[in-house]
Amino acid sequence: MFNGLLDWSIWTVIAYTLITTHITIVSVTVYLHRHQTHRALELHPLVSHFFRFWLWLSTGMKTREWVAIHRKHHAFVETEQDPHSPQVRGLRTLLLRGSELYRKAASDTQTIEKYGFGTPDDWVERHVYSASSALGVALYLGVAVTLFGPLGLTIWAVQMLWIPVLAAGVINGIGHFWGYRNYEVPDASRNILPWGILIGGEELHNNHHTHASSARLSDKWWELDIGWLYIRLMCALGLARVKKVLPRTEVVEGKTRLDAEAMKAIVTTRFQVMARYGREVVRKVQREELRRGVDDGCRRLLKGARRLVMREDSLMDVRARRRLDDVLQQNQAMKTVYEYKQRLQQIWQQTAASQEQLVQSIQEWCRQAEASGIKALQDFAHTLHGYTLRPAAI
Repeated sequence: MFNGLLDWSIWTVIAYTLITTHITIVSVTVYLHRHQTHRALELHPLVSHFFRFWLWLSTGMKTREWVAIHRKHHAFVETEQDPHSPQVRGLRTLLLRGSELYRKAASDTQTIEKYGFGTPDDWVERHVYSASSALGVALYLGVAVTLFGPLGLTIWAVQMLWIPVLAAGVINGIGHFWGYRNYEVPDASRNILPWGILIGGEELHNNHHTHASSARLSDKWWELDIGWLYIRLMCALGLARVKKVLPRTEVVEGKTRLDAEAMKAIVTTRFQVMARYGREVVRKVQREELRRGVDDGCRRLLKGARRLVMREDSLMDVRARRRLDDVLQQNQAMKTVYEYKQRLQQIWQQTAASQEQLVQSIQEWCRQAEASGIKALQDFAHTLHGYTLRPAAI
């Protein structure tokens, strides 16, 4: 009995611990995040309840609290009101005290009331899961010790730390501090790794902040979102239905004038459009300028110019801003493509503009771009005419 009722080998116990912690991660990313918070998919009631039960058992987290805190994070990202921004509170704080920040946010009843709408409110939630959250983790401890003996205490501790460390620390901390960015969104979100396995796909955090309502977090062909694979499997079994995914576009050949359909596609996929602008305009102009045989000082500036020109303005520090100013002062072509990038972003920010006004603004932008004398810019503007939204492939 010293080894518990199961008397498993240490390697079997390790495998069990990894599997159960992975189930916890899947419960968070599929149920709490994509299903409950962002309504990107629907889950069969049995699947939904299993995730809810497992989270109560393995973490003691309450659905309404988690959803409310995450929605507030999106509403006030990288500001003082963001419950867990490393840009505001520091990466060290998020890594070491992320769970404290979560508990502090959860104690704010106004946050829970305002952002926790639409979450389960049945008898079980009111009288068991929310009313007795500590009961679940105590029950898990009892089961673990019964099955595995004293080693069960370690298994339980790993399970209890898994979410505070990986979610509160790694995702909320490193995910807004270190990694690569596919899209220059107005926050510091980054993709930690291109293969979202350990944290269920949440590693692709920049992709998520670009299209928060998408059930799929991977975007590039070389990125892997294991949470999306589980969702596809559940869909095949009739246990889930995807509602929203990353929007895609295609170009209709032969269109010579931008219309309302193209405008809708451009605005809907504006971050993808801007990423294309970086590849197809800024990068090409940068290479052309480097081939012109500029002096060593200008060459050094131009080598880092593309990232500076495309970087989100609100995320620039003083040093980066100074380097960008030097590039724009010394190279007219880079200055031109930077100004056109800024003007295109300003069009998207015209939230009060009518559809007709937006079409006219983008048409005027394209007309002037095609008259700029910069071939890469002319080709890009011409391509925008044929934009249309591609039917979602789910």
